[in-house]
Amino acid sequence: MGGDSLLMGAVAYDPKVVTIWDGFRQWFRDHGLEFDYVLYSNYERQVEELVAGRLDAAWNSPLAWLRAQRLAQASGRRVAALVMRDSDCDLTSVVVVRADAPFAGLADLDGATVGVGAVDSPQATLLPLAHLRAAGVTPAVRRFDVGVGLHGDHVGGERAAAKALLAGEVDAACMVDGNHLLFAQEGTLVAGATRVLAQTGSYDHCNMTVLDPGRSHTAVDRFRRLLLGMDYGDPAVRPLLDLEGLKRWRDGRVSGYHLLEAAVDGSAFYDRKGALSAADYRP
Repeated sequence: MGGDSLLMGAVAYDPKVVTIWDGFRQWFRDHGLEFDYVLYSNYERQVEELVAGRLDAAWNSPLAWLRAQRLAQASGRRVAALVMRDSDCDLTSVVVVRADAPFAGLADLDGATVGVGAVDSPQATLLPLAHLRAAGVTPAVRRFDVGVGLHGDHVGGERAAAKALLAGEVDAACMVDGNHLLFAQEGTLVAGATRVLAQTGSYDHCNMTVLDPGRSHTAVDRFRRLLLGMDYGDPAVRPLLDLEGLKRWRDGRVSGYHLLEAAVDGSAFYDRKGALSAADYRP
């Protein structure tokens, strides 16, 4: 690690992660960067390893980014968002109800049962519940804890909430707006059987996080240039980009995390120093 080689952390939320980063590893090496990666079972361990200096970069969820920021600041260090995918920018989450439900607005969900994803899912739990709190709505929450520790990258919790909505087990379900469309296309939700009752503001998703930006690190600089230079028309990387859900890498930005930061603070998920403070969260 360091010098002319780079070690990156990634979370094994799906078997395809191995295919993606094995392929990228070979591509980086073919372009002169000695690259390797380590897989983690959860984001909390990955963030701790990054801030401890045992990784050069970490492919982080938005929640992992916020924790990395807090842990680094508490130890007198800094992190930066090196790059992100084009698909990581300007997402929204939706609160969905059955098409024939009597709910006309968010206020009608006060006391109703709302299905959410895993406890640590930004998009299917933390953000939509914060949206409900801001509207003064206090629902009964039914959580679908699939893939806890994966920060919602495993969409099983969202999918389970959607199925529960269709089955009449919950009054509403929370999910990424894109997954609302996906679930209809794959048959999890019957087309036309649901409608969007509310939508959050826009937010950003994953980024490639690095520690101590500004320090001299040839490999990190080269890593960034190679990522930004990947061409969707290149047959060597196009299948990998498709698996990773992007068409191009773009410079990282941090302006799209304010809603999630407020949701984390509002639910006491992490404390200000990045310690785990959610009582029922065990990654």
